[in-house]
Parts: sequence; structure tokens; C-alpha cells
Amino acid sequence: MIPLNRRASLPRAGMEYFDARRKPHNVGKIIAALVLTTLCIFVLKQSPGFGGNSVFSRHEPGVTHVLVTGGAGYIGSHASLRLLKDNYRVTIVDNLSRGNMGAVKVLQELFPQPGRLQFIFADLGDQKSVNKIFSANAFDAVMHFAAVAYVGESTLEPLRYYHNITSNTLLILEAMASHGVKTLIYSSTCATYGEPEKMPITEATPQFPINPYGKAKKMAEDIILDFSKSKGADMAVMILRYFNVIGSDPEGRLGEAPRPELREHGRISGACFDAALGVIPGLKVKGTDYPTADGTCIRDYIDVTDLVDAHVKALNKAEPRKVGIYNVGTGRGRSVNEFVDACKKATGVDIKIEYLSRRPGDYAEVYSDPTKINKELNWTAQYTDLKESLSVAWRWQKLHPHGYGKN
Repeated sequence: MIPLNRRASLPRAGMEYFDARRKPHNVGKIIAALVLTTLCIFVLKQSPGFGGNSVFSRHEPGVTHVLVTGGAGYIGSHASLRLLKDNYRVTIVDNLSRGNMGAVKVLQELFPQPGRLQFIFADLGDQKSVNKIFSANAFDAVMHFAAVAYVGESTLEPLRYYHNITSNTLLILEAMASHGVKTLIYSSTCATYGEPEKMPITEATPQFPINPYGKAKKMAEDIILDFSKSKGADMAVMILRYFNVIGSDPEGRLGEAPRPELREHGRISGACFDAALGVIPGLKVKGTDYPTADGTCIRDYIDVTDLVDAHVKALNKAEPRKVGIYNVGTGRGRSVNEFVDACKKATGVDIKIEYLSRRPGDYAEVYSDPTKINKELNWTAQYTDLKESLSVAWRWQKLHPHGYGKN
């Protein structure tokens, strides 16, 4: 058709006469092309991944399709791995601002079968993109991990944290409401408690966050709770407030690989490993004058394998019109000095320590009381040996000194 149109636009009589003579032959070609095009469209429509006929776009009996936001990140990728191992269908949505495409590629290689895993590059702050994702996919549940998550950074860029955590969660909820997705497992944090007067922290401990990260997460929790109570919502909600995450996949397939520019704000385990690898000259311990036994902060360190187990148990126990709120921790606090000693033993490196003043927004002592999650979800932390968790993570770090490589 395109050549015919081009010829018809030319003013030359000879060309018009030539087209007229060829007309019967061209009509045959046109009919053949139309038949072929129709056949191609039919074949495409029967193929997975075309429009609304993708397996991800329809509900299937016996298959639970979980949207994992932030699934290219440290915790999200480990959760995706566990879900896939347990035969869930998984869609990862991530803008890769903090996540790693390398982690997604590992998952794709482990689970290449059609209908198991798909990755969507998108920003959850873009309402049109979020709605498009929900329109094109038949989700049964959402695990919402996507968030910027550094206490120190939140004090420097508070507006970024409120946008990324609170506003984006609101957009997710609006999309869930519009598309009838009723189950939400929300990734929250013990930072919503602030600095409680009494330890250990229970789910009834008052929430008075003291930094923008904790405040943004609490605001998101409040929005979720208010929406879950609204008429017709019928939401099944699980909010997991977790403590300091360490470790990596015991089989060495995934690990933690933060952006180099974020090392200053990252987890203490990452800083320890960087010091052991010689990436940085030593470890900076911020704060030695806290009211604790050795003057350093006390935290509850939870292994990522235990953490994702809690998410799966929460998903399995989620019920319509019910909200579950759980602390996810070991119930035992360890000081930063204890952590550093364990890291030295795990790496076999005598890491140099530099002691500095406190980090803004930090608190002295935080550890959980996991009684409620033990009782109601039948969950108990299994990987509680600090040195062993760090040893597992260290093995991955040694094999991946540059993380997953280029995204």
C-alpha cells in the first residue's frame, strides 16, 4: 500500500497509466497482505505477553500472583527468590534507583519458565505508570518494599523521603482500590517507634519517630490503616516492622550491593565488609557516648532469610477485613562494638575502627519483643548467630567485590 500511495501522489500521467495497468495484480497483493497480517495478529494474540492474553494478566486457580515493589533491592530480591521457590507468580517493579538489575537477572536465570517472573521498569511515583501496571496485570497481592531507607540520608533529604515512602504508598493503595487487589504486605520499620522509654519494643509501644524515615513510614502505616477501615475496602493487611537486616541468601545467589555513593549512609554490615575488602580504610563507628553498657548503639539484627520467611507467613495468614501488625526481630539487642567484633571474626580481617560523634537521628537502644509474631504467625528467627549470618554475607561479598556489576 505504501508504494501505491507514493505513486498516486506524483503528477506524472505515465505513472498513473502504469498503475492502472497493474491494478489487478496489485489488488491480489493487497488481499494476500491483508490475509497474512490478519493471521500474524491472530498468532500474536495467542502468544504469552501480547496485550491482555499474557499469563500475568489473568487470574489462575491455584496460582497466587504477587507484585513485589522494590524487588530489585536487597530485601525485595530475597523475598522474590523465596516466593518463586514457593511457586508464586512474581512481578517485580523497580526503577533501579537503589535496586540492581543484576539481582533480577539472577532470578530470571533461576526461574526462566514462562509465567513465573516478569520485571517492569517503572517509577511508583508516576501515577499513570502505576495504573497501567495494575491494568495490565492480575495481581492477587502486593508486597510493598520499594523505599529509600537510610536514617542519615532522611535527615538530609526529608522531602525525598516523604515523596518516596508516603506519597508512593498512597498511589499503590489507590491503584489497589481501583483494580480490586485486596491483600497488602507492607514493609515498615522499627524506626516508627523512635526511642521508646522501655525495652523490649512490643507492637503496643507508642510510635514517636524521631527522623524523617521513621515519620514517613508511620504516615504510610496510618494511611494504610485508615483505608483498610473504609467501607467496602475488605483489605487483608499485614504490616511488618523490622529491625536491622543483615545476611544474604545461604546458597550465595543474592547479596547486598548498595550504590557506591550511598556507602556513607548504608548498613553497618556493608561498611564492615568494605573495610575488610580495603574499599575504605576503616570502619567509622558513630557515637560512643550513648547510655549503653559500652557506649555504642544497641540494635536487634535480623537475618534477611528469616525476614522473608516472616513475609511469606504473613501472606499466607492474611485475611480480608483484618489487619496484622508485627515486629520482626530476634528479641535480642547487640551493641555496635559486639557487631564489629563478630564482623572481624567472620571476615578474618582486623578492621581498623575510627570513633566519631553521633549520627543525626539515631537512637541509643532498640530491640524487639517477637512474642506476637511467634504466637500468631508461628514465626521464630532461626538465623540468630551473628557471626554466622555475617560469614554467609561475607562469602557473597568476596565473590562480588563490585556487587552485581553494571546494571
